Amino acid sequence: MKFLRLMGTDIYLNPFFLALLALFFVAGVLVKGLIAFAIVFIHEFAHVAVARKLGITVSQVELLPFGGVARMGQELSLDPGTEIRVAVAGPAANFIMILFAIALKNHNLWDSNLGPFFIQCNLLVACFNLLPALPLDGGRVYRAFLARKKGLSEATRIAAAQGQKWAVFLILCGFLGIYLGVTGVDVSLTALFLFYAAGREKNRAPYLFINHLVRKKDELEEDGLLPARVMVVLEHVTLGKIVRSFLPQKYHLVMVVDSIGQVKARVTESEIVEKILEGGMDVPAGQMKES
Repeated sequence: MKFLRLMGTDIYLNPFFLALLALFFVAGVLVKGLIAFAIVFIHEFAHVAVARKLGITVSQVELLPFGGVARMGQELSLDPGTEIRVAVAGPAANFIMILFAIALKNHNLWDSNLGPFFIQCNLLVACFNLLPALPLDGGRVYRAFLARKKGLSEATRIAAAQGQKWAVFLILCGFLGIYLGVTGVDVSLTALFLFYAAGREKNRAPYLFINHLVRKKDELEEDGLLPARVMVVLEHVTLGKIVRSFLPQKYHLVMVVDSIGQVKARVTESEIVEKILEGGMDVPAGQMKES
């Protein structure tokens, strides 16, 4: 549900978030629910502010029980360094709010009921988002580091799978908490949505991958230079397997060799992408010809 438009960005409330606010209302603690809403809102707009400062477009933000998901330009995930800076902005905002609350307490501007809840909620949102699991902030940092070694597509798949594993673990913890009477259903509901959101990120991996391939040529034209990475592959290896090893912010030069190591072709990343667009991902590298 669209909530408002702020700074050129559409704000949406996810149904799960509305359900969580409804639980607060039923429990008679709606004020705490609104505090949680404000904390999540500030957390997410810290991401937006940093992204805009770094030149990343932000079209919309969807507020979720554990934070939110900002729809940002695909250039974000193609630059691991930028993605890390944007990702850590949310938890950093939570820790700043905690320091602010402590300062208010030290000046006797403190509510004995809502003050501790404010700090607890900020800690929960920050620590939860630091888990190394997509689509959480820690998962985006994890993916950014993995992408430098495994490529964007594989890094996304691994980080999203981590998200689903953490979700299952938290769902079980939530059920145990309900059984012991120490938590409500909110923990299990949040973890359930994390599982769903991680699956959605995993499904987006192929689209990120294609965008990565198409944009790399634009990056080279815009910057004028990119660090090179040389790869040696056997002629029977498919082009799909080769491009899945391409790393962000590097331009790849590929030497195709036969079984005895003789060079059959030397081709560029752009030539491989063009061949894939012509014949598909299953074309063997041996069909590449030097230009």
